[in-house]
Amino acid sequence: MNSFVYPLKHLAVFEDMKRDLSKSGKAVLVTGCVEQQKAHLVFGVCDTPLRLIITHSEIRARQLYEEYRFFDRNVVYYPAKDFIFYNADIHGNLIVKERINAVKHIADQRKAQKQEKDGEHRETALTVITTIDGCIDKLLPLEYIENNLIHLEVGAEINLTEYEKKLVKLGYERCAQAESPGQFAVRGGIVDVFPFTEETPYRMELWGDEIDSIKSYDAQSQRSIENVDEVFFYPATELIFSSGDIFSALKKIKADTDKQAQLFEKEKKLTEAARIRNKYAELEERLMLDPEGVNGSMGIESYIGYLADYTVSFAEYFSPSDTTFVLDEPGRIAERLKAVQYEFGESMSHRLEKGDILPKQTDVLYDTSYVYGKLYKGSLLALSVLDTRAEGLNIGGRYDIGAKGISSYNNSFETLVGDVRRYKKEGYVTILASSSRIRAERLAADLRENDVTAFFSDRYDRELLPGEVMTVFGNISKGFEYPQIKFVLIAESDIFTQDKKKKRVKTKAYEGKSISDFAELSIGDYVVHENHGMGIYRGIEKVVVDKVEKDYIKIEYSGGSNLYVLATQLDSIQKFSGPDGHKPKLNKLGTVEWSKTKAKVKSAVAGIAKELVELYAIRQNRQGYKFGPDTVWQQEFEEMFPYQETDDQLTAIAQTKQDMESTKIMDRLLCGDVGFGKTEVAMRAAFKAVCDGKQVVYLVPTTILAQQHYNSFVQRMQSFGVRVELLSRFCTPTQVKNTLDGLKKGTVDIVIGTHRVLSKDVRFKDLGLMIIDEEQRFGVTHKEKIKQLKSDLDVLTLSATPIPRTLHMSLVGIRDMSVLTEAPVDRMPIQTFVTEYDEELIREAVIRELSRGGQVYYVFNMVKGIEDVAAKISAIVPDANVAYAHGQMHERQLEKIMFDFINGDIDVLVSTTIIETGLDIPNTNTIIIHDADRFGLSQLYQLRGRVGRSNRTAYAFLLYKRDRMLREEAEKRLSAIREFTELGSGFKIAMKDLEIRGAGNVLGEEQHGHMAAVGYDLYCKMLNEAVLTLKGYKKLEDEFETNVDLPVDAFIPATYIRSEAQKLDIYKRIAAITTREELVDMQDELTDRFGDIPKTAINLMRVAFIKSNAHLADIIEIKGSQAQIIIRMYPQARVDVNRIPDFVKKYDGRVQFKVEAVPYFRLSIRERRMEKTEAASVELSTAPMSMLSIQPSRSAKWENMPSPIAVRNTPAVESSTARPAIGLAALHFVPNPP
Repeated sequence: MNSFVYPLKHLAVFEDMKRDLSKSGKAVLVTGCVEQQKAHLVFGVCDTPLRLIITHSEIRARQLYEEYRFFDRNVVYYPAKDFIFYNADIHGNLIVKERINAVKHIADQRKAQKQEKDGEHRETALTVITTIDGCIDKLLPLEYIENNLIHLEVGAEINLTEYEKKLVKLGYERCAQAESPGQFAVRGGIVDVFPFTEETPYRMELWGDEIDSIKSYDAQSQRSIENVDEVFFYPATELIFSSGDIFSALKKIKADTDKQAQLFEKEKKLTEAARIRNKYAELEERLMLDPEGVNGSMGIESYIGYLADYTVSFAEYFSPSDTTFVLDEPGRIAERLKAVQYEFGESMSHRLEKGDILPKQTDVLYDTSYVYGKLYKGSLLALSVLDTRAEGLNIGGRYDIGAKGISSYNNSFETLVGDVRRYKKEGYVTILASSSRIRAERLAADLRENDVTAFFSDRYDRELLPGEVMTVFGNISKGFEYPQIKFVLIAESDIFTQDKKKKRVKTKAYEGKSISDFAELSIGDYVVHENHGMGIYRGIEKVVVDKVEKDYIKIEYSGGSNLYVLATQLDSIQKFSGPDGHKPKLNKLGTVEWSKTKAKVKSAVAGIAKELVELYAIRQNRQGYKFGPDTVWQQEFEEMFPYQETDDQLTAIAQTKQDMESTKIMDRLLCGDVGFGKTEVAMRAAFKAVCDGKQVVYLVPTTILAQQHYNSFVQRMQSFGVRVELLSRFCTPTQVKNTLDGLKKGTVDIVIGTHRVLSKDVRFKDLGLMIIDEEQRFGVTHKEKIKQLKSDLDVLTLSATPIPRTLHMSLVGIRDMSVLTEAPVDRMPIQTFVTEYDEELIREAVIRELSRGGQVYYVFNMVKGIEDVAAKISAIVPDANVAYAHGQMHERQLEKIMFDFINGDIDVLVSTTIIETGLDIPNTNTIIIHDADRFGLSQLYQLRGRVGRSNRTAYAFLLYKRDRMLREEAEKRLSAIREFTELGSGFKIAMKDLEIRGAGNVLGEEQHGHMAAVGYDLYCKMLNEAVLTLKGYKKLEDEFETNVDLPVDAFIPATYIRSEAQKLDIYKRIAAITTREELVDMQDELTDRFGDIPKTAINLMRVAFIKSNAHLADIIEIKGSQAQIIIRMYPQARVDVNRIPDFVKKYDGRVQFKVEAVPYFRLSIRERRMEKTEAASVELSTAPMSMLSIQPSRSAKWENMPSPIAVRNTPAVESSTARPAIGLAALHFVPNPP
């Protein structure tokens, strides 16, 4: 990036600065900086292959990281560890992942340095950015990590047992399938590993002990992507100890524990003595059970003094001769160091007194003098805005560069042009940066139109001449100017009023649910069989009938009767999903009870489908107001949005505007989690309506929400002269009167309020748009009023419940829907800790949050005792203002508490789960959940989502009672939490109950009960069918099921897929195979994921394929024995009976046709050279098409719709040298043409 560096060489002090930097032992202090210019100076001045920039806070470090990326992409961020929360059982591994990634880059850079011969380092320089907190914890030397790398290449030999042990030692967790970073899975000769340092996991296939192939694969689909020749796996932990290290440390810990316990006993502190001994006993039990397996676990860091003989600080990962160390604001860094050490010291002395830790466990941080001592060994550059005395800094040279910030142009292009002309005249080098290549090119063109010579370039390899103006593509937060060297860089955010935040690289979009219904099915779960009803899943059982082995799914029904379902018929079973942990009533086999339930739901579903379709038809036939295209004001208003819109948001905005600009009446439903940007979509629609002279009403369910939206709207719209008013209980009678008058006269543009806006005294002059937030939370009478208003008014309804994909599909074309599933780009992931209830931890968590100016949620889900919990927290943290809230409070009282919390008057809010679907409060970034093991997974996810709504790191503490043995289910749930520390993962894990709530909300309360009766999946399927029927797609009655029973072993052996959950998932997907392509695809996937397919599994897939095609050909049963196969036809099958005799003749008497109540063909099997058990399936899978011209039969799908699974000339599943025989392809089907 020479165009940016060349101007710095004209600085009078440039060469002196570089000369002083080359001397170690003293710091070079550069003052007169501005925050946004520091990254540029570091990039230009430092020419060592490594640079370590140390700053004072996490927010500043991330900001520096973004700014430095503008000049150099080879930069990484190294976050600090949490020193205080060492003793949590489980924690999110996000910080560890970022740290390991930074360490990998440092190790790679050191390796590159050794290989470099020519000494030119600029191209390969690496910059690492961290906080001072990240430099003071004790680490193992970098060589430890470098020596524990796993390097694998194709053709190399490995000992699989030793390799597994090594992965465990390196902190990897063994799982059934590797889906998240830090996991590995072994299936026979296939090993999957997901390293922290890679975007995708890798799969090794072994041939004996030799690595046959290495492929990257997709974590969601588990399918291979591409072959690679070699891979390097970095450890999944920073602490790697051998079992020898651990046993030796245990002896030292035991000695210190005895010593500390004796001290307590002397002082008559028996509780503390018992506690410290218990701590040791727990630790010993854990370590002895799996010594090397503890390397990645939480809590081990505090014993580093016992485990490691030699430790280093992070600064020592950098070779002093190759590194420039940079201190950003040394004064602030010194303050931060003091604060961290004081906070840590306080916390540790409390724990020491209570017998929670040993004295040596407090010695895990380095002091200031140690850290600075290491920095002085290399080049040390200190940057400061002002020339202040920096504590502890030995300064060798001082330089002032007199940089300046750029004043904002507030959207005034004329002012910008004037300034650029002035800069040009004065001989400045001027660079303008835009975050969009197109906008950068347009900016150059606009300047040229205003007689300013400017050009766009994406090459930065030449020195710009004085007076040249260049526009570039890149993102920088703010511009800056060096008056001494006449160089100015102007950022896009300087030209437009507010910062546009940089959009991060988008990860692969999530497509539907990644976890299938059966992946999570475990024994004892409720399942729904479409024909037999509700039962309990009791596992997979192998049953042998007539020497033929098959897998059956065992389902237990009421009265103890069991149903065995062939694994190939899994498509008729769904896992039951009911609302709020609803337990369904079991059905009895052989009774009409289930048929009645199904019929009842069917009629209810038909009702709702009719209502939806009618609504749709009415809306289509009526003409609504047609809004004009976007104005200049609209574009300016949208440019003021301070964040980068997500792709989902942009789609929803475009769809909403398209609706408004058409003549049809808009009725759009916008769904998405709280904080995913629904309000911004609504704001843009409201502004568009106001620009067209229309009024807007924004209806919300609660007074608090009304106030929150009112504040947002006023803030965004005040500079455009839009009058926004509020109608709620918080308004005085005078305010209400003025608002009502304004609405009548048309002087009020937007009114935001609760159901008060539906009152009779509210009259509008010209209402054009209604926005409804959470429609399902209004009462029946209010809904009726809304419906009346809706009939000829554009309506945008917002819902915070994520809409399940399946339901979304059912409603497509009836209700216009936009779904937001993408989290905003500047949201920080949430650090999650699962730990025993500990008052000390609560105190520390609250103090830490309050010290950074934030607020805390404390969730205690019982009304009884909530007051005592609030009092206890007040006692633990006397300085905090603590209040409590629960749903049984008087509405006014509750509103007042929530209002005070929003305004920041309350520090800690102790609350029941009423906050679960609460408000968007960016200042609340710590949540503590009491008895977290009592909550459901999705509830924990929702609660945790209350924090992390800003660009600060948020913390979630999930506490459970110290002496309570965790139920296995709760334990699983809590450990699953750490896997979804990534954002938007609410859509990734099994979010069934959330989906049900979403479905209930969209369809209404009454439907909620019907959904509970038959289960969510079956309900969606029935709704979809009802909607299609009403929309004119005729479905023929009398559905039937096809059974295939052939004398072949057809099952997945336990040795092939060991995990029952995975096996069920594969069974379900095999049962759904309908085409040749799907069959081949499934075979490829199984080979890829599990190795060579056993014969019995190949049979299983062939039988499934035969079954689906038989169903399309109106066959209800294929039953085979060693001597014959019976093919029973559906009585209403439409075939050309006149051609049956000719067809039968072709088979020399081997085929007979019997006309009975259920007509059937009988095929006699001749002896073949192949095994008899194979004969039946081969006969059925190798017939040519031309044998029998049967008329297009009835469709198992829909008439008038193109069928995706029409079987035309179906090829054989597996070729055979055998003579053509009758097959399913013969009884072929094509849907009626539309």
